[in-house]
Amino acid sequence: MPPVTADTENAFAEFGLPGRPGTDAFWAAARAPVSVPAEGGGWATLFLWRGPAASIGFESWSEPVPLRRWRDTDCWYAEVRMPARLRVTYQLLVGDAAYADPLNPVGAGGDRSIAATPDAPPQPHWPVVGPGTDAVLPLPRTRIRWAGERLGGRRTVRVHPAGGGGPVVLLLDGDDWLYLHPAMTAFDSAVAAGDMPPVTLVFLPAKDRAAEFACRPALWEAVRDELLPLVAESGVPADLGRLVVAGQSLGGLSALYAALEFPDLVSRVACQSGSFWWTPGAMDLADPMSGPVGGGIAARLLERPELSRLRIAFDVGEHETRMLPHCERTELLTQQAGATVRVSRSAAGHDRAGWRHALLRDVAWALGRRVTEPRPGSSPRRRPAGSDACPPP
Repeated sequence: MPPVTADTENAFAEFGLPGRPGTDAFWAAARAPVSVPAEGGGWATLFLWRGPAASIGFESWSEPVPLRRWRDTDCWYAEVRMPARLRVTYQLLVGDAAYADPLNPVGAGGDRSIAATPDAPPQPHWPVVGPGTDAVLPLPRTRIRWAGERLGGRRTVRVHPAGGGGPVVLLLDGDDWLYLHPAMTAFDSAVAAGDMPPVTLVFLPAKDRAAEFACRPALWEAVRDELLPLVAESGVPADLGRLVVAGQSLGGLSALYAALEFPDLVSRVACQSGSFWWTPGAMDLADPMSGPVGGGIAARLLERPELSRLRIAFDVGEHETRMLPHCERTELLTQQAGATVRVSRSAAGHDRAGWRHALLRDVAWALGRRVTEPRPGSSPRRRPAGSDACPPP
């Protein structure tokens, strides 16, 4: 419920928004979302919308929350109870349309916004991208036209040499990191700050995620035999011998599968919220996560493959309660098989907005950089560009 008081002139004063809701003066000063401590812990977060009836659609963390109209004004609002440490993507849903929040300066693509509770750690190097269709992200200049025989169809793969280029970082679901979240800019910033060695980013788009990222060899045979030779011929500096695969959700599942089945190709992985519940046929179930803990990957790891060459960073959102058992079992079995493992938890649910810092941090770690965790209110610590110290696993 909203903090309604007898003083309707300052109905949202608790959130630092004085003035009568719906007036021009109110909208001129309005900003959202705004969080204040909630009784019993967590945060009460106020969302505002000026327009017709709408609801808030959150990515994975919550069911849609309807907005309520303030009196007979054009002010719609919702007070949403959020847990401690949460970063979440959301949209304003109006009928069949979805919009970014015009009151929130932090966007993702043209029609999404990002909310973060005050205790959520910062995400160094990721620029603020405003809402609306005018927020066009920069794109790499180099494009590879890949007409793959193994996977079929044509796709455009973009390549960017951050800091002049270096080890190849293969970004699965590459279009998301091009058009929703500005990974090119973030990696450039991390390299310039000395938090990342120079790398060559390869943005690999998916045409059919469920088919390509399932535990099948076709994708990785195509990457090995078709895509990487095209990268080598592109003219962009690229160290193919130090490949890092970065994947999220089904992409994280596929990345670890590649390390198990193609060890000569993949020995460095940054995995966020890997879909380790996956088994053949799981996606046809009413509840895909109800199967054996760790899914097909855990069954493969129980065979004790030799993984001493593998360096893998696992991250999963601390609010992904149903994912956690699957991820924890996979993390343990991977370490028991001899891999060098790093485990962390992000302040998020199953949400790309929560994976952004882990992506940079874990790619850097996979390449041997020491990493430090930012804290709320902190700024990124600058390190000398030559610092390659590596923490124990």
